[in-house]
Amino acid sequence: MATAATASIFPVPSPSPDAGADGNKLVGGSVKLQGLKSKHASSGGLQVKAHAQAPPKINGSTVESLKHDDDLPSPPPRTFINQLPDWSMLLAAITTIFLAAEKQWMMLDWKPRRSDMLIDPFGIGRIVQDGLVFRQNFSIRSYEIGADRTASIETVMNHLQETALNHVKTAGLLGDGFGSTPEMCKKSLIWVVTRMQVVVDRYPTWGDVVQVDTWVSASGKNGMRRDWLLRDCKTGEILTRASSVWVMMNKLTRRLSKIPEEVRAEIASYFVNSAPILEEDNRKLSKLDDNTADYIRTGLSPRWNDLDVNQHVNNVKYIGWILESAPQPILESHELSAMTLEYRRECGRDSVLQSLTAVSAADVGNLAHRGQLECKHLLRLEDGAEIVRGRTEWRPKPVSNFDIVNQVPAESI
Repeated sequence: MATAATASIFPVPSPSPDAGADGNKLVGGSVKLQGLKSKHASSGGLQVKAHAQAPPKINGSTVESLKHDDDLPSPPPRTFINQLPDWSMLLAAITTIFLAAEKQWMMLDWKPRRSDMLIDPFGIGRIVQDGLVFRQNFSIRSYEIGADRTASIETVMNHLQETALNHVKTAGLLGDGFGSTPEMCKKSLIWVVTRMQVVVDRYPTWGDVVQVDTWVSASGKNGMRRDWLLRDCKTGEILTRASSVWVMMNKLTRRLSKIPEEVRAEIASYFVNSAPILEEDNRKLSKLDDNTADYIRTGLSPRWNDLDVNQHVNNVKYIGWILESAPQPILESHELSAMTLEYRRECGRDSVLQSLTAVSAADVGNLAHRGQLECKHLLRLEDGAEIVRGRTEWRPKPVSNFDIVNQVPAESI
């Protein structure tokens, strides 16, 4: 097709019969066409074949001798392109070579293999700072924001938890448990959080991209501390700081365990020798009861979706239960700025819980017009067993046009 199209555009006058007599001797010899040399058929190289056929014979004489020259059909015009080899196969070969080269080029990894930046193969983050800090970015989705047009505290905590697990995965220490290393899996051990401290300077909003850094350190003889630092990707502004303490529990007996030496050998090289990202709040978390609590919410029970792969309630879910008993005026006029939680025991999927809150303010009925507020919390089972003790700090919400947006104009008549 390419040959016919080219011939129709660039016709070349046919050579004279005398000129073609010597020019068509292809069998047993060779001919050079624009630098390409055709070889004998037995040579196995590129061949240019003559498509001429001997005229048929009748009674020993050719048909041409029996017909008048006027009756013979005129031969097709000879063009320059007709004298060339079949370029379509050559073009296909060149295209194949270029496609193969492009594929090999795309498969090459040109990223620098530096010790301070290891790209994880799953695209979920990267390890930086000499392999000690894990960094991951998150885009705040529309379903992660609340009525205030900002991300909820549960959203922030879920992002922190996700980076912790991805840190273990990227480091190659993830077994078949929820953040458990291979040696921990052999011994049926899991990590459980005992203390969590969070300070939120500003909540991100829909469409913001946040960057979370996390690292681990030793905490005493049998504990691990994990810190987080959450920034705004665009401005670098620090949004949230968090620090937590974790210990090991036997998944079968549900009892706390010391860190075995095999497990310590797995994780010790990833520990950072640094102070906590937050100064530890050493104030004692007092226990609430029916007489000291201002608000009580009962009948809280975990759903199947609230359980993690270790068959216990995810620690972020406890935060939502704690806030179930927070007074509505605080939720509408204030935002949570700091939180300290002590996890005392786990609850099963059949547990029924109660949430208690006490507000450190004399005028509980006028909370909306107060400045900084502090609340004490307790999450307990119906039989009184403590699950979580907590303390939260609240600040007035920033001024916004939220109320104006929600005003629906009256329909004009």
